[in-house]
Amino acid sequence: MRTIFLLILIGCASIASYAQTQPQQPVVQKIGYADWDYIFAQLPESKQIESELKTFTTQLENQLKSKYQDYETKLKGYQGMPATTPDAIKADKERELGALQESIQKFQQDAQTSVQTKQNSLLEPVFSKVGKAIEEVAKENGYSFIINPQLIGGGDILLYNDEKYNISTLVLKKLGVTPAVTPVTKTN
Repeated sequence: MRTIFLLILIGCASIASYAQTQPQQPVVQKIGYADWDYIFAQLPESKQIESELKTFTTQLENQLKSKYQDYETKLKGYQGMPATTPDAIKADKERELGALQESIQKFQQDAQTSVQTKQNSLLEPVFSKVGKAIEEVAKENGYSFIINPQLIGGGDILLYNDEKYNISTLVLKKLGVTPAVTPVTKTN
């Protein structure tokens, strides 16, 4: 019995020694990409979002046109004033025209902000939905990284990453910095 046990022990040690001398197989990392424009264009929500944005933008443009027409009307009235018009009345009309110009400029700025805010509010649920789907597909298919091939508009380049490939702590240690312990948050 001792002989069999000794042979098994020697066999295990030989296998362990052999395994240590063999070169390690490289870690295979799968990298994929997701074309946001293509995905978004295929979603049923895309047409509705585009329609809502177009309607919202058209409403703002119509309001701006109305403000311009009001300004043009008052400008023509000012320009058509007789030369004998008192300076006080001319100055009052000039202030009114200046205030209208400022109002138009402010409206344009506010309109741009409103369009951006509206677009963000409409796209946020879609971004979340697509992001979750990308993460699920990446995990199900063994991808380490999913990238975004188009960065138009300053989008994210990395859409999914497997945290086991995060080398930030190693870099900090290499720089002589002891990393602070931070809680890991998962978005599932």
